Amino acid sequence: MAWFYLVLAGLSEIVWAFGLKEAHGFSRLGWSLLTIAFLIVSFYLFARAMRKIPIGTAYAVFTGIGAAGTAIIGMVFLNESANLWKIISLIVLVLGIIGLKLVDGGAKSNEKAGDA
Repeated sequence: MAWFYLVLAGLSEIVWAFGLKEAHGFSRLGWSLLTIAFLIVSFYLFARAMRKIPIGTAYAVFTGIGAAGTAIIGMVFLNESANLWKIISLIVLVLGIIGLKLVDGGAKSNEKAGDA
């Protein structure tokens, strides 16, 4: 369950980062409220995930999902530049996130029944 929380936290980070851009310095109320709501959700889920996942792994995955997802959103929806090296770098980042999940066997074995 901890990895599920962590992925949701990373996805929530993408939403609040996009919302922060659209809030224009918190001058647009709807986007500002959305941003604050997803900030809270994101950090809550991240904190839940860190109960079982080591902090280094959790933080790298959390920020990696957020960074990669936000960069992709920027390229697709905000007309930010997309070039071969940027795309290759994002692929390497995603592969690193997957790699951290694959090598972190300690989080699963440390889970206790009923602790999620």
